[in-house]
Amino acid sequence: MNLWQRSVKKLQAIAEHTTYRFRLNSLKGFVSLFLVGTALSVALAACSGGGTGNTTSSSETPNTSATPVAASKDNVELTLVSFAVTKAAHEAIIPKFVEQWKKDHNQTVVFKQSYGGSGSQTRAVIDGLEADVVHLALAGDTSKIEKAGLIQPGWEKEVPNNGIVSKSVAAIVTRTGNPKGIKNWADLAKDGVKLITANPKTSGVAKWNFLALWDSVIKTGGDEAKATDFVTKVYKNVPILPKDAREATDTFTKQGQGDVLINYENEVILAKQKGEKVEYVVPDVNISIDNPIAVVDKNVDKHGTREVAEGFVKYLYTPEAQQEFVKLGFRPVDETIAQTKEVTDKFPKVKTLGTVADLGGWSEIDKKFFADGGVFDKVQAANKR
Repeated sequence: MNLWQRSVKKLQAIAEHTTYRFRLNSLKGFVSLFLVGTALSVALAACSGGGTGNTTSSSETPNTSATPVAASKDNVELTLVSFAVTKAAHEAIIPKFVEQWKKDHNQTVVFKQSYGGSGSQTRAVIDGLEADVVHLALAGDTSKIEKAGLIQPGWEKEVPNNGIVSKSVAAIVTRTGNPKGIKNWADLAKDGVKLITANPKTSGVAKWNFLALWDSVIKTGGDEAKATDFVTKVYKNVPILPKDAREATDTFTKQGQGDVLINYENEVILAKQKGEKVEYVVPDVNISIDNPIAVVDKNVDKHGTREVAEGFVKYLYTPEAQQEFVKLGFRPVDETIAQTKEVTDKFPKVKTLGTVADLGGWSEIDKKFFADGGVFDKVQAANKR
């Protein structure tokens, strides 16, 4: 028996003897028990090395060098912040991940979830919303969180596919029967066609919409002058610029404004699955709408949730998770799944698919197209003359 064990045994014997001799309703007995308890606490602290280990009392500030508390609990809480259109997919995927994590780690994961416009979600995280994982509409938004010091550089190299975990393309939603005869992007520039799309200065999906229009000219042999002329004509047909994708959809569907709406293909597919009557066209010259996933390094280290956060991100690339994305209208990033009959039957073939890389990456794109004084501002100014 070591010194610690002998000390505990001896003090426990004293405590039992003291309890026997004195009743708690006696002041003398109370004082005796208090002194014995104090002596026991001091002895335990001395025998355990002066209290310098990972254990802390409830009144002390936890030792930041110790193993994070959340990592050792039976339950761990993970905060996912994502853009609005992923909600249905995550609600299908998360229970599967929770079950698998419990099986592999004997730990229950409880998710807190937040959904909204990608731009507003990005600002919220930068302003203090303590996301462990962010799934956003465009890598440019994730880069803003990186620049704010919350995500370490190189995040896109930590997981497959440069951090892109879901993707879609742009679709043109028409009124029933397609009375305007819309077949492709060029038709949106015709006189008498009213287009509803969100404002690319405030909306992630609206940036994708603008790039799809622009790239439709570049990919078919046009130069930047022709592309500028085309998008100027198209935005002349835009009567209102809602702030985000959800408001744009409501403007078109609930308020009845416009002849056509540009939206994510996955949103249109989901609407049809819910029983809504939606007619749409997927132009065969399109842009790959790539959605990144990232662990928010500063927050997971603070919360002690790095292991489970990284586990969740990696799980989203598994065939099980990718199949859930496919069911809810997203095109898979897993090429094996992309070649299955289910996928080829579900999604119209796109002949020419542009990418952000073709346009110089998000840093260059934001500077050229969406910064103050950029191409979009010039297009708007031209249409106000």
